[in-house]
Amino acid sequence: MGPRSVPLLPLLLALLGRPDPGRAESCDLQPVTAKPPVTLSYVTSTVPRGCVSNSSMGTGHEVHVLSAKWSKDSPVPLEVTVTPRAGVCSRLAVLVLFCTDCSAYIKSQCSNLIIHTDAHLIMDTVRASDPGPPMVSKREKLLDWAQDVYQGITSYSELQDPHKVRLHLGEDAHSPPVCIPQEHFNATLHLETEVLFHGMKGCSRSDAQSTRAAHIIQLQSELSSPITEVELKLKCPSNSVGDQMLILQSKANFTWRLFLECSIQLLVSGNYIMPFSPEMLRGEHLPDTEQDLIAKAFEKNCSVIASYSAIPASTHIIMKILEHETVETPVATTPLDTIQSQDLPRQVLQTLKPWKCTDETMEIVIIRSHLEPIKDVVNITLRDISCQAEKNATHFMLKSPLSHCGTSLEGRDYANNELILSLAKDAVLRSVRVGFQCEIPRELFLRLFPTADFKAPQTELEINKEVFVQASMRWMDHPADLQLKECSLSAAGREPVVLVRGGEAHGAGVAVLESPTSTHGRKVWRFRFTYTIPEGHKPFTTARLTCKAGLQNDTIFEKCLEVTVKDGWRPLNYRGLGLAAVLGITFGAFLIGALLTAGLWYIYSHTREYPPPLGTPVVGWGRAHACPLLGCLLFPSGPSPQVSQRPLPSICTVLARL
Repeated sequence: MGPRSVPLLPLLLALLGRPDPGRAESCDLQPVTAKPPVTLSYVTSTVPRGCVSNSSMGTGHEVHVLSAKWSKDSPVPLEVTVTPRAGVCSRLAVLVLFCTDCSAYIKSQCSNLIIHTDAHLIMDTVRASDPGPPMVSKREKLLDWAQDVYQGITSYSELQDPHKVRLHLGEDAHSPPVCIPQEHFNATLHLETEVLFHGMKGCSRSDAQSTRAAHIIQLQSELSSPITEVELKLKCPSNSVGDQMLILQSKANFTWRLFLECSIQLLVSGNYIMPFSPEMLRGEHLPDTEQDLIAKAFEKNCSVIASYSAIPASTHIIMKILEHETVETPVATTPLDTIQSQDLPRQVLQTLKPWKCTDETMEIVIIRSHLEPIKDVVNITLRDISCQAEKNATHFMLKSPLSHCGTSLEGRDYANNELILSLAKDAVLRSVRVGFQCEIPRELFLRLFPTADFKAPQTELEINKEVFVQASMRWMDHPADLQLKECSLSAAGREPVVLVRGGEAHGAGVAVLESPTSTHGRKVWRFRFTYTIPEGHKPFTTARLTCKAGLQNDTIFEKCLEVTVKDGWRPLNYRGLGLAAVLGITFGAFLIGALLTAGLWYIYSHTREYPPPLGTPVVGWGRAHACPLLGCLLFPSGPSPQVSQRPLPSICTVLARL
């Protein structure tokens, strides 16, 4: 059997950090015809067709015409709010509402508002008079009818699936003289509407291996759009599970203000802000095409696109995940603050995403100030409670191998575990579990070790000393196809030194070592080498260790590791003697002085003679005196002094007596 072939396009896209559109081919988005899994509404001032004019300024009324229709029967009445400019109803206003026997509720501060409508008006609607519905049978004739009756039009707007409408009274002399409807008209000056979105699509993978669902909202904004910030409110049923993902795609300069009332994993482009965090959080770059967004959801282990909604740029979005199958069972009453305290840790941690995985370790770093909304966090562990986070004044930190602490590697390219937060309040200790998935990057990892046990990686390379290298990578598809192509050591201005090529040692001082058995799609290569300085070359201070791994189709994964080169004979960064060196030198000097003194005393004690009795003439200090050694030291040359006629004790006698 020949070698297994691997598609080249998905691998190249993985290298570029882009989703593989091929993964979305099995998911064909179709309109949601049954009961939708979510309801979505958004606020916009762009209408399908509309226009403005100043033709009403010469009349006794300003006239605003609204023509509304729905894709489906609206479950709630249309709410229309009419507000005067500056809060003063100074001019008579006419509202024409055509909606084919819909239900509507109209609110206004102006009691003299004239309303023409064919809607069924709900009680408490304020109006001055009831002139009757518009005398037209077709929507296309509405604008002409209003023009004929009132001799001028202030604004005209066609609305699709409106839920709420806010109409601002007022006329603009700079408007065109004639109201000619235009497609996708920007009615920002006089209209704002909340639209019920019914263009939702969905699909699921034919080879689905999980029930994880994704909800995708894509903002389709034009380059000239002034909107750069959107507020999103998300509501969920009380018994909803957290195995869902919300993907929010927009322009890179967009800021999302998120108000979430449930636990859901987020994937956001641009920047976003959460109520519990004063800091702006940076999102990530997301593709802007339908197929690429679906592929991105599948990369995040989602098998169902529960809802895909492409909407125009908006300042407010309201989304509600619906509850389908409800079983009525007695439910114990839980205080609201308890429910919020249980959901808040999930929201905070799913937003922060403090976990980071390599191909063999999981590392969690949480800034303690980010946990202030939760309060009372005294300890954090993983699913295995023996794996406790270290803590200091600013951080919680935890690092463990992927094979420990209850971590499971179910699925593709993900590690699953739980964070258990221990909360202490009013002398009561309780715990909150937050499940999470940590993505394992599909890339080559390179590490340098000082010993053969391959523990405690470092980035320091010592000349003439053996070091150990490990290259590793997870490739869940076909790990056996991965091969170590080449490893080399290079420095600025030097030719690279090849260490390994084709999986075999290359050059003196290099040896390929036996690698551990591959597990969970992880392939490991190991070798050792000793770096020596060639004759005539000076040592350099930094170098780059580069390794390349690849597949049989020549797809290459490359990793570089910057290392500091240390000369064992000439230590780098000499900064003077340490305390140990100073103490050693002091003790050595003391020992040498003591030995020298002892030697001199030994020589003196074996060469001296006792002095003659007092009164005997003594020759002054000369070389032939009874103390020749001291005499030589005191008078190394010159004539001997004359004999003294005065009986004086010799210096040797004085020294001996001392």
